[in-house]
Amino acid sequence: MVKMGSVWDRTAEFLSDNIASILPIALLAFFVPASIEGNFAAAMTGASSRLTMLLYCLQLLFALISFWGGLVITAMGLDIASDRSAASIATRRFVPALILSLVLLAGACVVALPIPLALSANGYDMAALARGETGGITLRMAGFIALYLLVWLILLLWLAARLSVANAVVIRENRLLGAIGQSWSLTRGAALRIVGVIFLFVIVSWVAELAAKTVFGSIFALVAGNEGEGVTLASVMTSIVVAAVQAAFMVIPPAFAAKLYVALTAQAGLRHGEAAA
Repeated sequence: MVKMGSVWDRTAEFLSDNIASILPIALLAFFVPASIEGNFAAAMTGASSRLTMLLYCLQLLFALISFWGGLVITAMGLDIASDRSAASIATRRFVPALILSLVLLAGACVVALPIPLALSANGYDMAALARGETGGITLRMAGFIALYLLVWLILLLWLAARLSVANAVVIRENRLLGAIGQSWSLTRGAALRIVGVIFLFVIVSWVAELAAKTVFGSIFALVAGNEGEGVTLASVMTSIVVAAVQAAFMVIPPAFAAKLYVALTAQAGLRHGEAAA
């Protein structure tokens, strides 16, 4: 049985031993995009439609860069390449991994379709709801949405655990959609433990990000001032600090997934060997 504590230990050892190689990737793929993107919401306040569209395009570009950075760290964590060749492997497997992620995202959206379908069937104005005008929703409908969202989130958490090593499979085994079945097979019997790790990581990272934003945001607002709408010096400085915290946490999931894949495949190989014996 794969122990999550052992996987965490291997992840921490990998990150500490390869910090010099990981740091440039974290800066390029995580810190720089997050520090810039942190001011987009303020920049969109009163912005023209052209500028808003440009910022949305930049958000998409930053998301793709961060996705590539995660693949690089995954390749490094699999111990199949050096830091330089890991970037090449991530680049070669970028499109298959992206296709897989889009398929999974589409599946999650399909599962969430009953909510807008129910709202539309009951005569609610979807355009008004999209603008945040939720005053007309009845208590019964709100209860249905809340209950369905809870079930949906639990399902997503479970699926995230079962598919947690899918990108590692794409990189290591050169699979595409077959990575879904392979990840599902490898994580059989370990899903609940992986769910616990994911839940704990989400809580800790969210608290750390919120604390950095609240504490440093208040300090910078007092020191630099926070007058007026839009991008301010205080908001820029806050986004930089928050981006540093985000970057520190964002290197962990791909590294952990790589080490989890190594442990799960070793366990699977042991099982097959015992069956053959």
